[in-house]
Amino acid sequence: MKTIGLIGGMSWESSLLYYQIINQRVKEKLGGHHSAKSLMYSVDFDEIKTLQHQGKWDEATEMMIDSARRLQAGGADFIIICTNTMHKMAKEVQESTEIPLLHIADPTANAIVKDGIRKVALLGTAFTMEQDFYKGRLVERFGLEVIVPDETDRMIIHDIIYKELCLGIINDESKQTYLNIINKLSQQGAEAIILGCTEI
Repeated sequence: MKTIGLIGGMSWESSLLYYQIINQRVKEKLGGHHSAKSLMYSVDFDEIKTLQHQGKWDEATEMMIDSARRLQAGGADFIIICTNTMHKMAKEVQESTEIPLLHIADPTANAIVKDGIRKVALLGTAFTMEQDFYKGRLVERFGLEVIVPDETDRMIIHDIIYKELCLGIINDESKQTYLNIINKLSQQGAEAIILGCTEI
């Protein structure tokens, strides 16, 4: 069994899900008392969040590279980044290590293509929805058409992620707001919705 290296803590609410789901899948596949061999390097999300919102992506990239190198040194066979937004620096992280990085957009796109879907809507942080590191990969590598909410709805989605979901707050009103936004995207022709933020 290979050892998974997880860069986590962004937020720990989502990292918890990665750990849980990975181990559930290993148990389903292997049965008995099997669990995943894994290492997690968990950052302080407040530091990352601050750098994100200050636009200090170079500093955030250095933190991610440091995390990846620590996992490699610890014996990880490959790396996953337990957050969608920080795939912004996936290329730099991959180039800084000698072990593979599994990109989160690829299995997402493969599942979409397998289902014969061509037009998708992407929800996530403002960074994920507005920048090209995730959308561009879906378009260029998989030929998908990707739409995002309008500017007002993007900020609503973004604020709920950081002010509620990353803090473990699940609010019924916010859930309904998300569903209303998803309905608008469906009316614009979206055949599926990518929840491009693990907290969602």
